[in-house]
Amino acid sequence: MNTPYFLSIFYQFFWVVLMGLMTIGGYFMFRKFLKSLPKADGKSELDWQNHYIEKTIHLWDTDQKLLLNELVAPVPELFRDVAKQKIAGKIGEIALQHNANKMTEAYIIEGYILATPKRDHKWLLKTLQKKNIDLKPYGHLLD
Repeated sequence: MNTPYFLSIFYQFFWVVLMGLMTIGGYFMFRKFLKSLPKADGKSELDWQNHYIEKTIHLWDTDQKLLLNELVAPVPELFRDVAKQKIAGKIGEIALQHNANKMTEAYIIEGYILATPKRDHKWLLKTLQKKNIDLKPYGHLLD
């Protein structure tokens, strides 16, 4: 039985697109798997992130939570929760290093900068400038 030419082209296109999407999905799943593997200290990146969040959750006021939500607003909604958790973990780590009694805007901005990949610093700068945040104290983190 002969299939029409356009149908065979459609089948080929369908399988190429399907395999491409599965490859992309597999890549992101593998990255998540690598982050969940324990390091030399016995905890994974995700374990440490959750640890820092749990230890500092009582330091966050509503204003600081709103600021964090505004800072992650440019992130696509699909990835926003993951980005928010990563940034909050980094902020918590910084606050614990400084033995903070209260979460401050300085800790939030520093954690936001450190948790954001270098390739996204262009959008980070735009977001911080929209919020009228002075970037001079954080210049060394942006280089």
